[in-house]
Amino acid sequence: MKYSAIVLAVLVVAAIAFVVAIARARAAQQGGSVKMHSRIGYYGWYAAIWTLLPALFLVFVWVVVEPIGLSRLIRAELPDNFHTLNAAQRSLIVGQIETISEGLSLLDPAGLDTLKKARLGFKPMSEAQQVLKDQGIVLGSAPEGYAVTAAVKLRDAREWSRMILAGLVGLVVLAGFAYSISSIRPRLRARNFVERVTLGGLIAASLVAILTTLGIVLSVLFETIHFFKLVSLSNFFLGTVWDPRFSAAGSGGAEGQFGLLPLLWGTLFISFVALAVAVPVGLFAAIYMSEYASQRVRNFAKPALEVLAGIPTIVYGFFALITFGPMLRDLGAMVGLNIAATSVLSAGIVMGVMIIPFVSSLSDDIISAVPQSLREGSYGLGATQSETIKRVIVPAALPGIVGAILLAASRAIGETMIVVLAAGIAANLTLNPFEPVTTITVKIVSQLTGDLEFDSPQTLVAFALGLTLFIITLALNVYALYIVRKYREQYE
Repeated sequence: MKYSAIVLAVLVVAAIAFVVAIARARAAQQGGSVKMHSRIGYYGWYAAIWTLLPALFLVFVWVVVEPIGLSRLIRAELPDNFHTLNAAQRSLIVGQIETISEGLSLLDPAGLDTLKKARLGFKPMSEAQQVLKDQGIVLGSAPEGYAVTAAVKLRDAREWSRMILAGLVGLVVLAGFAYSISSIRPRLRARNFVERVTLGGLIAASLVAILTTLGIVLSVLFETIHFFKLVSLSNFFLGTVWDPRFSAAGSGGAEGQFGLLPLLWGTLFISFVALAVAVPVGLFAAIYMSEYASQRVRNFAKPALEVLAGIPTIVYGFFALITFGPMLRDLGAMVGLNIAATSVLSAGIVMGVMIIPFVSSLSDDIISAVPQSLREGSYGLGATQSETIKRVIVPAALPGIVGAILLAASRAIGETMIVVLAAGIAANLTLNPFEPVTTITVKIVSQLTGDLEFDSPQTLVAFALGLTLFIITLALNVYALYIVRKYREQYE
């Protein structure tokens, strides 16, 4: 039995409780002669909550606890030398057992009977291995006998676990159903109960983002600390060469060359070029659509600009690699400039086009939200339309415009695919926008792909890069908030 079937059954019973509770509340009204504390709908939700929430909480606890118990059960079936193996070998064996256990549902009754008899010793284990091989459940070499035994036991234990869960959930659902229905009476404060539960749900939903952010930061922080136990701070923060391939000998020494500065400079350089393209174009487009364009033009131009935000970044990357980069190279050759097809300029301009909607659409909404009374007051004092825009509308919309630019900057700093295809993967520390560079996000991806061990400096450096990028983004947000508060003007 799957968890989804159990949850679906609970939802059906909760719906029944909702209907029964409403019917009972209406009966308690006695044709309107008795005044109920709450509206009829609240009594239905009261019963549905008592039927649903305790059961779902039990299922959640079971989902967390069951894998722990089953893992201990598997390890009890493994030989004594299992604990002497390294982590990768143990993980491989456990994964093989899980695969066999999940594939047992594909076996016909005869094949399943063979495995059970082999587990009990009534048939040789070679027959069970042949059954698995014939079904294609396990790829590669045949599993060991203890793996088959553990898989069969795991399947049986999981079935018993789900049956026990179904029974306990049934008891909890029936208890909640009976309690909620029997509690319905005119003086029952169903509305208060439902609103408290709703408030708790809203608080829990609001905590999801906070807890998720905290979990991400902590996970990255712990791995970063592990990285700095292997590589010195000066090597990472002050290094000007990025080449982590040297880990044992060579020019990088024992630590390798993990210089952050080329990656940080490439990230900031490309983002600056992108913002230099997106901010003027996006802001002027927002001012035009909000203040000058007719409604017909606005209805066409704004959706057309927002289409840019829906194009996948890989498409922008291909455009930069195949079309825009070579075009810049050819144009540079015509005027005597040596522009590489993959360069800061190519990636920055294409990325700037991509983030134009982040600036234009949000700024347009903010400018349009400025009260019309401010415009009329400015015109009444003799100001022209351009003067009104410069001295009244833009200052009033400044906090929102800064927020739009900040969102665009964060989008540019975190971009990966455009940089890979349009700027290359070379970690260069250069001021020339015509040369290729790379960014922090590109190296995070490259360091986490491959066959390196997870505890090696070459892999752990990705977490140090991620934490650095997080701190940069956080500092950018704090600075933007300072600018907004400093230059904000209050309008009545």
